[in-house]
Amino acid sequence: MEKRTGLFSNGIIWFGVAISVSEIEAGIEIGAAAARDSLWLPLILGHVLGGILLFFVGLIGARVRVNAMETTASAFGKYGSKFFAALNVFQLLAWVAVLNAQGASALAGLNLPISFPLTCAILAVFIAIWVFVGLKRSANVTTVVMAALAVLLAILSVKLFGLNGADSTTVAGAAAGAAAGSVALLGFWNIFEISIAMPISWLPVISDYTKDVENPVKATAVSAAAYTFASLWMYILGIEIAGIGANNNIAQAILLAGLGIPGIIIVVLSTVTTNFLAANSAGESSKAIYGKINPKIAGVIVSLLSAALAISGIMEHYISFLYLIASVFAPMAAVLLVSFYFGKVGTVDARENSARAASLGFWLWNLFSWLAGFIVYQVAEHLDSVPLGPTLLAVIVSAVFAYARVLFRGIHGRQ
Repeated sequence: MEKRTGLFSNGIIWFGVAISVSEIEAGIEIGAAAARDSLWLPLILGHVLGGILLFFVGLIGARVRVNAMETTASAFGKYGSKFFAALNVFQLLAWVAVLNAQGASALAGLNLPISFPLTCAILAVFIAIWVFVGLKRSANVTTVVMAALAVLLAILSVKLFGLNGADSTTVAGAAAGAAAGSVALLGFWNIFEISIAMPISWLPVISDYTKDVENPVKATAVSAAAYTFASLWMYILGIEIAGIGANNNIAQAILLAGLGIPGIIIVVLSTVTTNFLAANSAGESSKAIYGKINPKIAGVIVSLLSAALAISGIMEHYISFLYLIASVFAPMAAVLLVSFYFGKVGTVDARENSARAASLGFWLWNLFSWLAGFIVYQVAEHLDSVPLGPTLLAVIVSAVFAYARVLFRGIHGRQ
């Protein structure tokens, strides 16, 4: 009998996913360009809605027991699934590189006697080793690492809040400086978009881990809740860093807080734990493209390739890349959710669904529904503070088109 994972292990995994330099950087961006009294509602709303989407997408994998990209076969057919799996491998490779570069950059700011390229290479090797060992065999180590990381982050949080509370004029001055230096403060929907972008980036990954859970509903709920809580924590840390006069720099904030070696440990562990999940999922997506691929080997290759991409300067395009992920996978998730929960195709094994339950017209329509949402996102992204934001607009448009097909089938009683 296959060993299933429990609530605690899944909570630990997804708590660790959110503990990353990239989440803190996103918080810094908000804190540096938004009025402090107006950012909390869109910040929380973005995370809550993103967490809800994570739950329902992850629950699909938990119920049909296949990885994230294999679940898409139920909505997009065999070749549609391979299309999204290929996109996911490429975005995860880039995502691992971005996280790697951010971690190496933060470490460079702590005045370590090693170069940025060498740091990227070392982090990539750590990630590759963890991917090769595997999550199940390293479960106890993962728990210890996350416990230590949580304690260190709690210490950093207390010190940062202490720095802010010690001199309220510094905070006010930093906020005023950010407002003066910006063309315009971030609006409600701009903040919302930055907040929801992170959970959205994990939609094509979560089922890689919920597929093995013992209790689908409870374990998926714990996973989504753990991620949402930890992600909010990281964003708030970033907002605090933007307010203490650390030049919006994580390394500078760690030094101001008086954390030397513990600060280095925070950066290294947070980079490795998050990147492990992304690299491991790249391996899972590779298997969805070609079933004979060994996911571990593919994950190791992605880890090592990420170092070269990180060194090449991908971090300069970080926010644009994050929005690109959302534009592809938010509408994909919307179509998948409608098809699974309303289209009555979720009871069939997702790997066989395209042949047994869905017609060519069905999954072609779903691909069109995804494309409509993708286009809406691309257009809305170039407009200033669009109501609802590009992500929600794309999700709504794709979901409406996908549901129109469900209604048509219901009225006419056929696929």
